Formats: sequence, C-alpha cells, structure tokens
Amino acid sequence: MSAGPASSAPQAAARLAAGVQAGERRALARAITQVERRTELGRELCERLFAATGRARVVGLTGPPGAGKSTLVAALTGCLRAAGRRVAVVAVDPSSPFTAGALLGDRIRLDDHAGDEGVFVRSLASRGRLGGLARAVPGTVTLLDAAGYDDVLIETVGVGQSEIEIVGQADAVVLISLPGTGDETQMIKAGIMEVPDVIVVNRADDERARAHARSLRRLRRPVPAGGWEQLILLTTATTGEGVPALAEALDQLQAHLRASGELERRRRAGLRRLLLELALEDFGAELERRLAAEPALEGLLDDVCTRSLAPAAAARELLAR
Repeated sequence: MSAGPASSAPQAAARLAAGVQAGERRALARAITQVERRTELGRELCERLFAATGRARVVGLTGPPGAGKSTLVAALTGCLRAAGRRVAVVAVDPSSPFTAGALLGDRIRLDDHAGDEGVFVRSLASRGRLGGLARAVPGTVTLLDAAGYDDVLIETVGVGQSEIEIVGQADAVVLISLPGTGDETQMIKAGIMEVPDVIVVNRADDERARAHARSLRRLRRPVPAGGWEQLILLTTATTGEGVPALAEALDQLQAHLRASGELERRRRAGLRRLLLELALEDFGAELERRLAAEPALEGLLDDVCTRSLAPAAAARELLAR
C-alpha cells in the first residue's frame, strides 16, 4: 500500500515539468511555488528541466529604492513585446515580518501587461537575504527558461550598496540611478560601478539628469581589452522616453557577449557559484542532522561557554569527528 504515494511522486513531477515546458501558466506558477517553498518536488523539477535551459536572456535591473525600477521594467517589457519576444519578470520584494511573503506582490506591477499571454510576472520575497535577491531566484529562472521565455528580467529588491548578487544570476546588469541623489559617491564607496553593463539615469526630464550622466561617465570602469564599454543612457520610464534605446543596447550587449565568449564565461562563473552554494547548503543540513545525535556537542559547547575552548577550535574538532 505504501508504494502508491511514493511511486506517484515522480509521475506528478513529470506531469508538472511537461506543463512548464508546454508554457502552461498555471503549471509554471505551481512549479515556482514549489521552488520558493524549497520542497523536494521543486528541486526535482529544476533537475528535470535544467537540460532544457540556456536559451533565455537574463537581465538584472538593480538600483536604490525609488529609482523607478518597476516602472522601467514595465516600459522595457512593452518594448520587448513589440519586438515579438516573450517576457518573464521576477520581482524580488522585501519580506513581510509577519508572513515572510513579498510585501508588494505582482498584482500591482505591470498593469498594462496584465492580459498579455506573452508576459509572466512573479514576485518573490527576499526573506531577509542580502544582495538584493531571493534564494528562489536561480530555480525560478530555470523554470522560466525551460518554459520558453525569451527574456527574463530580474528586478532586485532595492537594498542599495549590497545589491551585487545579481552579477551571478544575470547575463547583463542594468543599474538605475536618479539625478540629484548623490548616487555617484555611494556608487564609488560600494564598488557598484564595477557591476553594471549599462547605467540608466532615469527621469531624464529632470534638469539635473544630463549633469548626473556626465558625472557617471567620468566614473566608468576601465574597458578591458576587447571588452564592453559601460553605457550611460537617459530614460524617463513614465513616458517611455529612451526605453527603446535601452532595449537596443541590451541587444548589442548580448551579441557582444556571445561573440567574445564573455557570455559563456559569465554563465559558467554563475553556475559555479550556484553549485558551491547548493553543495554548502546540503552539507550544512547534513552536518546539523549528525550533530543533533552527537553527544560530544554539548560538552564542546560547555567548553566554549566557559571560554576554555575557542569556537573555531571546537568547530575543527567537530568536523574531525
């Protein structure tokens, strides 16, 4: 009798994976929920579908809160859809302290595209994770890629100087800045100028925008031999001004990355980071399981609490066992 549910689990995963690859929105939403909840089904789905990925262009859009990321993402989505591309948006939001869910949510985003079957929007809660992303982002991107979306736009949570984790997830990074906010100094302090391929000065209708763009051009990272020169573009996301130029720049960037071999290098580096992260996560879970049954743990903890043994030395002894 017990064989029934166990044997049906792979079948359920196979059916859900098939639905994702067929572009069924309900199946995709269910699959992302499993990834976000970190279930065994979510993990199996990512493993099953990984071979069908690598085709989508992944673009990260980052920047401080209030820079207009959501508005620019909506305008860029419109440009990409006009070119016949299918677009998925992953919006990483701050977490609710009560439910740990996303505070904003996808219902108030991209209203103009709500009825468009070629656009899929999903909000993910950061759950307190630094770096501007959520733990579920890599798995979610895997599912969206396997579902056949041409572009996956990742909008980070907007935490300012720590928003550099996007480099390991995206083919290209767009940093959104605002005039009159003193962003130049903050970017230098945080090293953020090293991160983006394109810097967008939003609200080009502000009289300070062009001066801000000139300041950023002076701070651009050095161009490596045969590399991509950081672009500084001006947009007004609320009206769409400058957004077609951003879409064209992203096309040129992707072509450059592919031709130079940089795209393969970036993806390899990102997968390396993900592999190590997943391995460390599994190792940590196994270590906790074993230590729960390790009688010597409490004795070592006593020694640490009485300062007769340093935590690092106690950790080495645990690992040696």
